Order: sequence, then C-alpha cells, then structure tokens
Amino acid sequence: MSESLPAVSVAEQLADRIATVDAAHLPAAMRAKCEDLAVDVIGLCLTGRNEDYVEATLDGCDDDGPCTVIGHARTLSAAGAALVNGTAIHGEDFDDTFEGGPVHAGAVIVPAVLAACERHRPDGAAALTGIAVGVETMCRLGLVTPKLVHKAGFHPTAVFGAIAAAAGVAAALGLDRRGIVDALGIAGSMASGIIEYLAEGAWTKRMHAGWAAQSGLRAALLAQHGFVGPRTVFEGTHGLFHGFAHTTKGDYDALVGDFGRRWVTETLAFKPYPCGTMAHPYIDCARRLAARGVKAGDIREMVCEVGEGTVHRLWEPLADKQRPHNGYGAKFSTPYCIAAGFVRGNVGLSDFTDAAVKDPAVLAVAAKVRYVVDPDNPYPKNFTAR
Repeated sequence: MSESLPAVSVAEQLADRIATVDAAHLPAAMRAKCEDLAVDVIGLCLTGRNEDYVEATLDGCDDDGPCTVIGHARTLSAAGAALVNGTAIHGEDFDDTFEGGPVHAGAVIVPAVLAACERHRPDGAAALTGIAVGVETMCRLGLVTPKLVHKAGFHPTAVFGAIAAAAGVAAALGLDRRGIVDALGIAGSMASGIIEYLAEGAWTKRMHAGWAAQSGLRAALLAQHGFVGPRTVFEGTHGLFHGFAHTTKGDYDALVGDFGRRWVTETLAFKPYPCGTMAHPYIDCARRLAARGVKAGDIREMVCEVGEGTVHRLWEPLADKQRPHNGYGAKFSTPYCIAAGFVRGNVGLSDFTDAAVKDPAVLAVAAKVRYVVDPDNPYPKNFTAR
C-alpha cells in the first residue's frame, strides 16, 4: 500500500456500516419511508408509461429478459428494467427530494434494487435492506460537498445515484465487505450526468435516474463476480469528488459517521408540484398572493430573494426562463412556475405541456419576475422563499 493512501478508506468505512444493516432492525419510520418510496415510484411509472420519452427509452432497449417494466407488457434484463423504470419515475420531475443534496433517491434506488432482486434474489427483506442502504447512501453523499457538484455542471442525482445504487444492490444481494467496496469503486467509473439539458429543455435529465440505476446494478454484479474497483473512490486524488466537485476535501463524516444509527432518509420529502423543488416555496407564495385578491394587472414586478446555488439552473438566462423553450424546460424555470401558480391557482402536470407554456397570461406575469441573491439564504439545507 502506498504511504499516501489511507489505511482504511472512506469506501471501506461505508462498507463496514452497510454490512451491518438488517431490515428486521430498521426503525419504524425508516421502514415506512422506504415503503412510501416504493408506492410513489410505482405510481410515477404508471403516470409516465405512455409518455414519448418512456416509449423511446423502452424501444431503445434490445435486451429482453425476465424483469418487470412497470406499466408495460414487455419485460427486460435487470439493467434494462432499471433504466426504463428509473427514467419513467424521474421523467416528470415529480419524484421525492432530499433537501441538503438535493438528490432524488427513489427514482434511482428503488428500480435498481427491485430489478436486481426480481432477477437474482426474490426476497422482500433483501429488497427492503437494499432500498434503505441505497437511499441513505445517496442522501448522505449529497452532504459531503454541498452545491459543488451542481456548480461544476453535473447532476447530483446522476452522479451519486450510480454509487448509491451499487451500494443498495450490493446490500440486497448480500455482498461481503470487499464486494461492497469493489461495487462502490466500479460505480465511480460509471457515474455521469451533465446538466446541459437546461439550455433548451432536452430530455437527458429524464434518463439520469434510470442510467444511474442500471449502472449501479451492473457495478454490483461485476463486484459480486470478482471485478476489482478502487477503494479510494471517494477521497482519492482522481476520485469521485475530484472529478465531479473539483475537490477532494469534503465532509466524509457526513457520509459514514453515524450511518446505520441515524437515518437521514426519514426527512426525505415528496413533491406537491412536478418541477424543480427549489421553485416550490415561490409557487406557494404566488398562490397565496392570488388567493388574497392580487390581480396580474396590479403587478409591476415580483422580486424574489434566492440562494446563489439555484441561480444558474432555475433563473439564468433570465429572458429564457421567463419564456421557456418547451414544457420540460419550464420545469426548471422559477419565473414560469411562479406565474403558472399565480394565474392558474395551482401547478400540476398539465402546466408543463408545450402548449401550456405559451399561455400569454402566464408569460405576461413571468416577464415581471426577477431575482436578487440573498447571501443568507440557507439553500441547500432548507428551501425557502421571500
């Protein structure tokens, strides 16, 4: 071992903790959250089953097999099912969110673990263990270097999802400590996901969760059969955080310190609106203004105080955000979301069609929305609005 490498790496510490997780001893609140996630993702799969991006993903798979694609008659390989189901779950941006990352864990972990168990270990307790481990790992990874992965131009759900799915599947399949470490290390070379979809509302974010799910599943299977991954995948000179956060200095204790004793997954939230979570408090404010009788014609401008970390994704370029290119792009436009909530009284799936985002009444209000950065905004620890 090189003198410059740690005697016990972060991945090895995490593997030690993962290996002790037992579904039978999960706290009731954690067990309930995992069950809620399973129900939520199944509903989202059914909601999106006929959408064009889901059909394109399914048609693009040529690996038929025994695993369920939720809402479809066709079955695929475990990796194929994880890809399609994850894409369907995340595609409308209506899936769960962990504040502090932010990451969308259910859309990655649940399809990866369910497919792996359906194919290789059809056992309910094993699936619950895998979901608990995977979701907890993904949420905690988002706490190591808050905001830096997004700032570097990557999607934390995609990057951390591959690692966390590997952890979850490894736990579900009963891999030993060495196998878990290898799965994590292998997944580090599968992690990916740029955020250039923001430019014109392209579909690639929709597949990030599914791609991470199948990547983590494949990493765990490779490890199970002896493929070796780097044990310093997290903190290494050329490791995950160097590549995706441009630093190796992170709060690794947030990942491993009390893993298995305290479950941050219990704070995971389900969305009231199918759009970027950081816009939700502003939608709430807009709806309240409208409910109090404020009319669109009364508005000269709406000035929102925002966290600096949200600007490059949800506010800029401001002119484009005030007039989104398409329905999907509007999900990541706070001005549009505010205007839709104000004019229509709520924000739902029907507000993000290509036709809906051309509504002159909504666009007129969106044009009056701008922002200022609030240096005291607590994002990403909390999502607030003023």
